[in-house]
Amino acid sequence: MSDTHHPSFWLDAIGPFEGRSPLPGDRDADVAIVGGGYTGLWTAYYLAKADPSLRIVIIEAEYCGFGASGRNGGWASGLFPVAEPKLARRFGPAKAAAMTAALAGTVDEVGRAAAAEGIDCDYAKGGMISLARTPGQLRRLQGSPGLLSAAAAHDICGANGVLGGYYTEHCAALHPAKLVRGLASVVASRGVTIHESTRALSIKKGYVTTDRGVVRADTIVRALEGYTPALDGYRRVVAPVYSLMVATEPLSAADWDRIGLRRRETFTDERRMVIYGQRTADDRLAFGGRGAPYHFGSRVEASFDREPSVFEALRDTITELFGIRPEITHRWGGPLGIPRDWMPSVGLHDGLAWAGGYVGDGVAATNLAGRTLTDLILNRSSPLTELPWVNHRSRRWEPEPARWLGINAGLRGTALLDAWDRRNTK
Repeated sequence: MSDTHHPSFWLDAIGPFEGRSPLPGDRDADVAIVGGGYTGLWTAYYLAKADPSLRIVIIEAEYCGFGASGRNGGWASGLFPVAEPKLARRFGPAKAAAMTAALAGTVDEVGRAAAAEGIDCDYAKGGMISLARTPGQLRRLQGSPGLLSAAAAHDICGANGVLGGYYTEHCAALHPAKLVRGLASVVASRGVTIHESTRALSIKKGYVTTDRGVVRADTIVRALEGYTPALDGYRRVVAPVYSLMVATEPLSAADWDRIGLRRRETFTDERRMVIYGQRTADDRLAFGGRGAPYHFGSRVEASFDREPSVFEALRDTITELFGIRPEITHRWGGPLGIPRDWMPSVGLHDGLAWAGGYVGDGVAATNLAGRTLTDLILNRSSPLTELPWVNHRSRRWEPEPARWLGINAGLRGTALLDAWDRRNTK
């Protein structure tokens, strides 16, 4: 199947599936979850395990995994968008360290939960390597834990021009669509009701209004990530900024001998405009990056998933990194949820719960969010409910046109800094 049939290579690879029925009309529940991606599904999973008597309903506008959960780079990583030293300055060293440790442990929890539930999502905990390929990138790495020499970094990922790098074990490669669709089947088997093709229009204390009826519940969970601005009253909560990806044809054994990634390590480099890649279980390169424009008014449309210039730049970057120019079989993209201070959050106040703003690092963080929301909803005090992202409130993004001007100027400035870095060889 070509990349025109599904929103991503991952969804294409799992083939056709039967959608679930939409909401048939008004109904009552104990917990209503808006969004059928990782955040909503992990929350339902842990809630249903903790209290099987709960009436849990998930509302999804398209189908489970349609959004970022079925389109991402497949990194279940311990990365957090806010660096630990910055967290320590704001919340104290102990809480910052606890946040880092919780995310590191979550990488293992994703694999454990998937294995326990029989979800084969090609999980491989090979770690993550970030390469330094310019003197400026190498300087920025100094003092990082897990610092590698040029030879050691090149042995893991045989990119051109490697000057050094750093490695962390706290990352696993996986197949995102297999995980999200498998998780949806598991929660449905545990008694959670999933209504697909049902668009939430607004959420208020005690009820969700959809295009097919109203769901009344004691607790409402907002789990929409980059699609949050479509909700009435939430236009400026996060900015939907697009990240785009390509997948190559399966590469030859000779290519992989040169590239490495023998344990399916995920990889990036230290440029400012983020790139990310993995070796898939069927020996493709799945490779993505930022750089697509932010669209005025926080609009999210299917046409924005495709930016030919970005796709070509991604292919050029593969060639620059590895000296190959493989056939690209799939091209896709989708919106990330970016809070104004880049700080993800999870919380519950007066019956309204939320989690999101992962800035592209959500595959593992959503699992941590689901476990944390479970404790909050069940009113259980735990180490998770003491983490610094709990009940954090980011300030809202500026009104338009300031939002459009600021975000796109930031993207342009980031690209210019990377270009200067490549030219400056001292």
